[in-house]
Amino acid sequence: MRAVFIDELESVHADLADICGLVKVSVRDATTALVEGNAPLAEQVISADERVDRARDHLEEKAFALLSLQAPVAGDLRLVVAALRIVSDLERMGDLSVHVAKIARLRVPQTAVPPSMVPTISRMAEIAEDMVGQLQTIITGRDVAAIEELKVDEEEMDQLRRSLFTVMLADSWQHGVEAAVDIALLGRYYERIADHAVSIANRIVYVVTGEVALPG
Repeated sequence: MRAVFIDELESVHADLADICGLVKVSVRDATTALVEGNAPLAEQVISADERVDRARDHLEEKAFALLSLQAPVAGDLRLVVAALRIVSDLERMGDLSVHVAKIARLRVPQTAVPPSMVPTISRMAEIAEDMVGQLQTIITGRDVAAIEELKVDEEEMDQLRRSLFTVMLADSWQHGVEAAVDIALLGRYYERIADHAVSIANRIVYVVTGEVALPG
C-alpha cells in the first residue's frame, strides 16, 4: 500500500513537470504570434489552453484523492498541498500566455509591438520561457539551489518592464495610445509569468525543506 502511495506522489511531481512543459510552449508560441502577427498560431495558443486546464483538473482530482484516502503527513502532506497551489499558478501562467496571443490576434494583419520595442519584449518573453523551463528542472530534481537563478531572472524582468514605461512616457514616443496600451499590458503579462515562477519555486523550497521561503 505504501509503495502505491509513493508512486502516486511521484506521479504528482511528473504531472507538474508536464504542465510546465505545456506552459513553456504556450509562452513561446504566443510570443512568436505576437512578433510575427501570426493569427493561426495565436489561435493555436488560445485553443491549446484547454489542455492546461484539463491537466490542472486531473492533478487536482489526484491530489484530493490522496488527501482523502491516504491522509498524508509531514513531507508527503507538504507535497500534496503545495502541488495544489503550484498547479493553480501554472494554470494562471498559461492564461497569461493566452492574453499575449489575444493581443497578437487583435492586431493582425499588423503587429502589436512597434519595431523599436521588439528587442525588449522579445527579451522579456525569453526570460519568461526560460523561467518556466527552469521550473521543470527544479520540480523534477527538487533542486532548491537552482531557485536563486530564477530570482536573478525576475529582477531583470522587473528592470525591463520599468524600461518599457520610460520609453512610452518619453516625449519621443510616436506610436500612439493604442500601441502604448498594448505594450503596457504585454509587459505586465510577462512580468506576472515571472512572479508566478518565483512563487512556485518558493513552494518547492517548502516541499523540500519544510521552511517558508522569503520573497526576494
